[in-house]
Amino acid sequence: MTALCSGQSGSPEPTDDMTDTAKIRNFAIIAHIDHGKSTLADRLIERAGAVEMRDMKAQLLDSMDLERERGITIKAQTVRLEYKARNGETYVLNLIDTPGHVDFAYEVSRSLAACEGAILLVDASQGVEAQTLANVYLALDADLEIITVLNKVDLPSAEPDRIRQQIEEVIGLDATDSLEISAKTGDGVDEVLEALVERLPPPEGATDELRALLVDSWYDAYLGVVALLRVKDGELVKGQKLRMMSTGAVHEVDRVGVFTPKGVMVDKLGPGEIGFITASIKSVADCKVGDTLTEDRKPAAEALAGFKPSAPVVFCGLFPVDSADYEDLRESLARLALNDSSFHYEAETSAALGFGFRCGCLGLLHLEIVQERLEREFDLDLITTAPSVVYQITLTDGKEIELHNPADYPDVVHIEKIAEPWIKATIMAPDDYLGGILGLCTERRGEQIELTYVGDRAMAVYRLPLNEVVFDFYDRLKSISRGYASFDYEMDGYVEGDLVKVGILVNGEPVDALALITHRSQAERRGRMLCERLKTLIPRQLFKIAIQAAIGGKVIARETVGALRKDVTAKCYGGDITRKRKLLEKQKKGKKRMRQFGEVEIPQSAFLEALRMDDG
Repeated sequence: MTALCSGQSGSPEPTDDMTDTAKIRNFAIIAHIDHGKSTLADRLIERAGAVEMRDMKAQLLDSMDLERERGITIKAQTVRLEYKARNGETYVLNLIDTPGHVDFAYEVSRSLAACEGAILLVDASQGVEAQTLANVYLALDADLEIITVLNKVDLPSAEPDRIRQQIEEVIGLDATDSLEISAKTGDGVDEVLEALVERLPPPEGATDELRALLVDSWYDAYLGVVALLRVKDGELVKGQKLRMMSTGAVHEVDRVGVFTPKGVMVDKLGPGEIGFITASIKSVADCKVGDTLTEDRKPAAEALAGFKPSAPVVFCGLFPVDSADYEDLRESLARLALNDSSFHYEAETSAALGFGFRCGCLGLLHLEIVQERLEREFDLDLITTAPSVVYQITLTDGKEIELHNPADYPDVVHIEKIAEPWIKATIMAPDDYLGGILGLCTERRGEQIELTYVGDRAMAVYRLPLNEVVFDFYDRLKSISRGYASFDYEMDGYVEGDLVKVGILVNGEPVDALALITHRSQAERRGRMLCERLKTLIPRQLFKIAIQAAIGGKVIARETVGALRKDVTAKCYGGDITRKRKLLEKQKKGKKRMRQFGEVEIPQSAFLEALRMDDG
């Protein structure tokens, strides 16, 4: 995270007096993946003179190494800029750079709750993509003023006029006054700054009772929990006693500051301002994102609306390779959950893997990022089980349960019906690739809702079962469309389906970590693939090993790992054949007994490989 040190390197020092609310503009940059949000944020920071040129680098606000390596934004980041407009007045601009990937949509909706306006960035060569639509609708729901900006107009393939028309047709926004820029070269960025000042409304807020929205929080090793706040009403001063309205916990404010992008201390924050506080908060549970902070002595009558809680859609098990790391893993997950409020976890045990945690994420990329952050930031070695979704099961006695882990699947005689989550997916792609995409959706049990055209781009809306999407749907979609297709989804309720649990048995013993739930039509294929994979991974023993996939008591696939053959007759030189035969008979009896009592040790590496997202 941004270092919380006092302002250096020529960054403008905020004054002790509060900023006049009429001179504040709070806005977020929203767009599809790779349309240039972080690059535009870099240019705006440059133009406002917040960072000296020698300290400037690409993706300045992306503080994680992971973000820089992959060229994606994972965490929404805030920066306060001071901009002297052409009218001679100095304005305070609070910019929030947001992620573009569908898995981090929760970060976007949280950021928009702290703003009055948004810059909608559209690539002038790619046009409107699926996530562009989704993010615009989030901004419209939040009732924000939207400034449309066309980026990458310097590219030879840019078609600003066509894209303007597309924005009007697809989104329904008036794009006649949209700005044309190149965030890379900096052309047109000054016009964006002027538009922010002229077109966006200033924040509204009274000064009588303090109400501040907790937008984000993270853990600092030296300061404890750092909370990012948007002050709606009242003043926030150092030394003030604050009360968290959801938990009732009271903390005294140690520091008040703003990011410029360095952390700079200020005396107070007034209505409409965005800044951070530290208050010696040690407990992660005390800091709930979306909570309202108020003054302890004069508490506010009602809390702010906060955010809709995020519902995790993909679950997987995280287990430490070394069981001694269990406590470290628990502590690391608590700190990560503080930093990423859409991440959920609970303790679980597995017969094969020992003690670990069941983690809920918003998608596969989110899951991958969580795993990588745990390994990098907290130095943990982890085993990740195959991702699964949450099923709703109605039992014969009328009781309803949610199933997160296939290992907890109840006995089939007690199940009345089982429902799986479905999603509504919006896929946009050039017309040339439409046939392959429609074929993929049909293969994954998809139901077509609509198919429309905007110029040479097709927009297909499908209902799909989520468990068919979590494995490799996105990768397959990208490879079919050569990377041109964009994909966005929202949850669309639960539907009853013909679902079965495929159990894996090794020498007749069930292995709970490898169990999976799938549709009956896919069960045989999935079971066979997993058996084939395990056959190559389990080392050979002195006896044959049977690997079976079964639905209840019915075996649907089988593979056999051949026995290692020890040459017991190697020491027999010449002599009668009966001696050799005797030794072989003895060996045969021994193998039979071994098979009877033999236990197969499945190595950790086999689990790791078998649980890798299968390509089915």
